[in-house]
Amino acid sequence: MSMNRRAALRALCSTAAYTMVLGPGVSSRSRADESRIKPGASSALIIVDVQNCFVQGGTLAVAHGEDVVSVINGLAPAFQNVILTQDWHPPGHTSFASSHPGKQPFDTITLPYGNQVLWPDHCVQGTPDAALDTDLHVPEAQLVLRKGFHKDIDSYSAFREADHRTPTGLGAYLKERGIKTLFVCGLATDFCVAWTALDARSLGFDTYVIEDACRGIDLKGSLAAAWKKMRSHGVKRIQSANIATDSTDSAR
Repeated sequence: MSMNRRAALRALCSTAAYTMVLGPGVSSRSRADESRIKPGASSALIIVDVQNCFVQGGTLAVAHGEDVVSVINGLAPAFQNVILTQDWHPPGHTSFASSHPGKQPFDTITLPYGNQVLWPDHCVQGTPDAALDTDLHVPEAQLVLRKGFHKDIDSYSAFREADHRTPTGLGAYLKERGIKTLFVCGLATDFCVAWTALDARSLGFDTYVIEDACRGIDLKGSLAAAWKKMRSHGVKRIQSANIATDSTDSAR
């Protein structure tokens, strides 16, 4: 076999393998820039719970949670489809430690649907604490999905409540619109982001988590455990620099 033919075969195999890694709904920019992903019409960005309660000064602040805002603002224009989620709890929600006499925030109890971490009161419906971060600028968003509004059940995932059965309707919405590939970011990595990514995979979506557009709580090792579980279920871990945006294109 000639050297030219060998080189051509290697290039063909490399391109095919890279397409398999990327999955449907995304494309590489070029052979010279294979680390960048160009989201297509069948891709969507899900921005999870970037709310005042989860950033500095909020009732359940995630360390450095506010740092994701500028990253997400830069990413969103690269996507034709953008969804925002909001934690949206009624007063006295079952996930609040204050709803369980004698319990403290971050204690764990057993509820009918399983183990539940108890949180400080947070993201109470209609309060400034529950509003989206004021510096989040995502006019591209087509849907704001509120979750956790049932008083007796928590809802980390954007797809299912904490019983793993009750749907939010997001899966049907995305499938109706022909979305096949999801990029997930936001707060917090080891809870709402991870649960969203895992449910996305279980529903058949090709799923990426954009690590530097997330921050975690890391409660008793929960962050490492979440990444391990996501990896085992086929969730791909990438950085915002892997997404082709107008700014990255103009920089070349």
